[in-house]
Amino acid sequence: MTEPQQTIVEWDLTQTNLHRIRKRKYEVAVIPTGAIEAHNLHLPEGQDFLHTTHLARRCCQAAWKESPNIICLPTIPFGVDCNQLDFPMAIHVSQATLDAMLRDIIGSLRRHKIRKIVILNGHGGNDFTPLVRQIQCDLDVFVFVCNWWTVGKDRYAEIFTKLDDHAGQLETSVGLELYPHLVEADQAGDGKVRPFRFEALRKGWVTTSRSFARLNDHCAAGEPGGATAAAGKAYLDLVCDRVSKFLVNLGKIPIDPHFPHCDSVKQEE
Repeated sequence: MTEPQQTIVEWDLTQTNLHRIRKRKYEVAVIPTGAIEAHNLHLPEGQDFLHTTHLARRCCQAAWKESPNIICLPTIPFGVDCNQLDFPMAIHVSQATLDAMLRDIIGSLRRHKIRKIVILNGHGGNDFTPLVRQIQCDLDVFVFVCNWWTVGKDRYAEIFTKLDDHAGQLETSVGLELYPHLVEADQAGDGKVRPFRFEALRKGWVTTSRSFARLNDHCAAGEPGGATAAAGKAYLDLVCDRVSKFLVNLGKIPIDPHFPHCDSVKQEE
């Protein structure tokens, strides 16, 4: 009985090799970023790491079929979690530390002539806006940030019945689809939070950072009830379709003096 033939995945930096890399001209690098933190009582601590890794790999694999010049880097597992350190085993790195690592990674990619970089972010505590603004001034690169859970927000209500802020219906549904053996649904807290006492904070024209331990005792902000694997699959399919198409376009469209803007001030349809 012959063994099934194994293939080398050339869009995955950890699997390809120098022999193959030398034959490629990569245009786009995808850097997934996650976090290790509590997600209610029923979801794995690695939720953000696990689903972001899955999405990055799936999107790069799909995009490679049409634009074989994309490379997927390993997921950075740790994120900004200072506001969750009251819960055991949350792992926090400062935004400055995370930015420094990304700056070095992007600098390495630029040396290898890759100028289009996508940060596929899976953790709401990571904020790369100032980094992207600065690094595009310092280096001749174009950095794009995609917070994957917002990609399908225009169709959210078609798939889910309850809003999800953290460890609610969306993330539970995604967990049930991707790794049901890690989801202990019967242990879930209700996800209800203490509201802000100030109207300005409730209405959103004043913001602050939330200490999750002050919201409730189970590190959640969103009700997980009603979550299903089917809903998780529907949302993942939507996100992957949109992100992979973006990667294809990014890989095919050359950098010109107006990139990433149109040649004309008239917006394209």
